[in-house]
Amino acid sequence: MSDDKKNDLKKVKELIELMIEKDLVEVEIAEGDNKIHLKRPGSSVTFQTGAPMPMMAASAAAAPVAASTPAPAPATDDKLAEIKSPIIGTFYSSPSPDSPPYVKVGDRVTAETVVCIVEAMKVMNEIKAETSGTIEKVMINNGQTVEYGQVLFKVRPD
Repeated sequence: MSDDKKNDLKKVKELIELMIEKDLVEVEIAEGDNKIHLKRPGSSVTFQTGAPMPMMAASAAAAPVAASTPAPAPATDDKLAEIKSPIIGTFYSSPSPDSPPYVKVGDRVTAETVVCIVEAMKVMNEIKAETSGTIEKVMINNGQTVEYGQVLFKVRPD
């Protein structure tokens, strides 16, 4: 095996380790004509492409990922489940500005209910509730930036 291929394989292994360490669902990095797209199996996040994704250098893409840490959780009602953001991005409560929100306080959700969109690098990621119950609180405003692990909704479980 050539040194270039060994280095490429080493880079892929490092990316996989980073994905596991940071609990990332999907990573895509492009550098020149080279592009790598890794996605962990069994993820419950559905990805829809919007506009074409801008290309960025591997070092520029890796830096924000490595710096991401979950926001500290404030004191909470122990009986409420939390729906957290699986990625860093921009929170949207509806599929378009003219549409009603996916969910609002008082709405009943199931594990498969889409509750919002988080846009990351021009990719619209539908976020599912992953729990059943009634939406008690919306913790974020439309158009606001969210961090990995940040609480988006609080749900009273069934």
